[in-house]
Amino acid sequence: MFQEKLKELVAGTTLSEQEAEGMMDEIMDGQASPAQIAGFLSILSLRGETVEELTGCVRSMRAHAKHLNSNRELMDIVGTGGDGTATFNISTASAIVLSALGVDVAKHGNRSVSSTSGAADVLEALGIPVRTTPEEAERLLERTHMCFLFAPVYHASMKYAIEPRKALGFRTIFNLLGPLTNPAGAQRQLLGVYSEKAAEAYAHAVSSLGTHRTLIVSGEDGMDEISVTGATRCLLVERGQIRRFTLTPESVGLASGTMSGIQVSNPAESAALIEQILDGETANRTARNAVLLNAGAGLFVAGRTSTIAEGVHEADQAIGDGKARRQLSLLRAQRTEAAAHA
Repeated sequence: MFQEKLKELVAGTTLSEQEAEGMMDEIMDGQASPAQIAGFLSILSLRGETVEELTGCVRSMRAHAKHLNSNRELMDIVGTGGDGTATFNISTASAIVLSALGVDVAKHGNRSVSSTSGAADVLEALGIPVRTTPEEAERLLERTHMCFLFAPVYHASMKYAIEPRKALGFRTIFNLLGPLTNPAGAQRQLLGVYSEKAAEAYAHAVSSLGTHRTLIVSGEDGMDEISVTGATRCLLVERGQIRRFTLTPESVGLASGTMSGIQVSNPAESAALIEQILDGETANRTARNAVLLNAGAGLFVAGRTSTIAEGVHEADQAIGDGKARRQLSLLRAQRTEAAAHA
């Protein structure tokens, strides 16, 4: 089937949800060759993925995943990556702040494929464990309100796509799939997407797949986060409805900054900047404001505040009173405890 559908894609057709699910099934089952996978990814990336293709591929990946079954209401905050801005790991820093405030965060992520620093890369640089079984992840949620779900552990079938993705070196549908395939089935999500077109497809896919509340954001500067440098296009998906609005730092009481204030060259630089922010240092206001913006929106999505502005205020307090820094220490301590029981 794969080769036949690939020819149809080359001819300019798009896939139905069922066809996309079938092609992704073949990738996940190891039935497609690396060359076929690379061709499939390249075609979709060049013309842009449709809602049906995105939804079908998500259903396939969810079916092939190892799942974390939790009774908690879980939050995920994650970007697609591949936005080319080389910013520090804003979503990861924001997740730490959210968990410091008692939000149960099941953060799904991977190492860098098309960005400067992946979530797993920066967490390791911070001394936080990234490889957890579902049982360990549930214990971490109980102790710390946060766990990291390392994609290769929970999506083992993705191993067949690793080399084609690396060989291509540009963002593909897998960048879009990652945030939509959280193994814990998080029903509250803050999802950053690299373009307005992709964000629209995301919103309709999320609505079709089901959610309690999901906020999809795309910075007008190309960031797959809520941007601290200007306006961000937002799509709130809740109760089957999509509401669109624009958010700026000033609209929630923060000052805008420049891109250079949030850019890093590697995971070590990203980790160092996150530590400075959580320590309450104010030398880099732009980086701190970027975390406040995204953590504030996360609190709104989690239902902890009625507005994003209120969330920004609570996040600011969590950093100011040392709660966020203590949370980082708590998360680090889990690595020591895990080693002691190994």
